[in-house]
Amino acid sequence: VVCLVAYHIFFMLFVWSYWKTIFTLPMNPSKEFHLSYSDKESLEREPRGESQQEVLRRAAKDLPIYTRTMSGAIRYCDRCHLVKPDRCHHCSVCDKCILKMDHHCPWVNNCVGFSNYKFFLLFLAYSLLYCLFIAATDLQYFIKFWTNGLPDTQAKFHIMFLFFAAAMFSVSLSSLFGYHCWLVSKNKSTLEVFRAPIFRHRTDKNGFSLGFSKNLRQVFGDEKKYWLLPVFSCLGDGCSFPTCLVNQDPEQASTPGGLNATSKSENHLFPAKPLRDSQSHLLTDAPSWPETAAKADKGKVGMSNPALTMENET
Repeated sequence: VVCLVAYHIFFMLFVWSYWKTIFTLPMNPSKEFHLSYSDKESLEREPRGESQQEVLRRAAKDLPIYTRTMSGAIRYCDRCHLVKPDRCHHCSVCDKCILKMDHHCPWVNNCVGFSNYKFFLLFLAYSLLYCLFIAATDLQYFIKFWTNGLPDTQAKFHIMFLFFAAAMFSVSLSSLFGYHCWLVSKNKSTLEVFRAPIFRHRTDKNGFSLGFSKNLRQVFGDEKKYWLLPVFSCLGDGCSFPTCLVNQDPEQASTPGGLNATSKSENHLFPAKPLRDSQSHLLTDAPSWPETAAKADKGKVGMSNPALTMENET
């Protein structure tokens, strides 16, 4: 009875997470990242080069974008006609830009990205547990097969096949699941491992890493009761991400007097462009900014932290 209950629990969670991974549509950049009609016309009229980059810089000046191409240019998708958000990539199979794209997985016939990365991780975890459970419960009969302890029927060959299949899948799934657990701990995607994100000041493979705890919360959320369930609980909107390197960017405005020393001594990381509330709170483990500064920016959407408005003020 215990084995049957455990089997059906693992099987249900495995199928549920697999279903969510397959049928959750990948999220695309919001409309604020799409070029306006006038910007598209300007981009088409201008010859390739610095003039086009000037058009893209104007379109991206108020967007929370920190990464660049290898040449230092604004990341632009000429197929979707949009400025690419950080960690967004164009999938050649889906023919669209995918937020925080990890890879296109043929096993689920879907892109694994911001909208379903948690489901993909749980799918790997529960499929691994499912295979390990089958291999463990089948082991005693597998041993009897080799010691001629089973009746001489066709069923014994089914037992042998079942054990080998479960054991082999367990080995492959454990390596893949371990790899993605490492990615989560470092706040990286598969694409970012092969090509590190390029910020305006330099390339840094750990630019989006905020520490193990915060990296984990970005994928699984703040509510621990939802961590093991295939329900969406990721933080943010997939278009903007906190980064630990913004303060070192020479193109960003310097912090007001007194703030810089405090941020260095207490490791307060803050972005220079707006982040959503569910992302900004990852950067504030210490007391908030003074009320006087907060009141000055009251009424600005997504600008509760005065450090967020520095680039617009200069």
